[in-house]
Amino acid sequence: MRKLLLTFVLSLFGVMSFAQIEGKWKTIDDETKQAKSIVEIYKKGDQYFGKVTQLLAKPDNPNCVNCKDDRKNKPILGLEIIRGLKKDGEEFSGGTITDPKTGKTYKCTIKREGDKLNVRGYIGLSLIGRTQTWQKVN
Repeated sequence: MRKLLLTFVLSLFGVMSFAQIEGKWKTIDDETKQAKSIVEIYKKGDQYFGKVTQLLAKPDNPNCVNCKDDRKNKPILGLEIIRGLKKDGEEFSGGTITDPKTGKTYKCTIKREGDKLNVRGYIGLSLIGRTQTWQKVN
């Protein structure tokens, strides 16, 4: 009976941690399919944030010159690009993601599937947007 209970508890922890998005993720450019950066996703309170911790491809400009908010002209390295996500079942939503290349900020949802994150940025309805697949960095 104890073995069965232990197996159940360990399985439950495995399932619960599987849906987590905290950690380092490699971003992949939709157009070139090349790795662009490493983003570290972390939790503050009940919200999730993500910042660029490493650049894998040299950007045209090392600063977010097109950003419109407090990130304007800040270095892309260290830039907080994900803000205010909350866990909603299997998905993380309710926050925003900023594209440092264009400076545009979009609503964001993230769903984890194994060692991949499906990161969707959109304006208005989730149907009108774009999804990138990020890969887990060990």
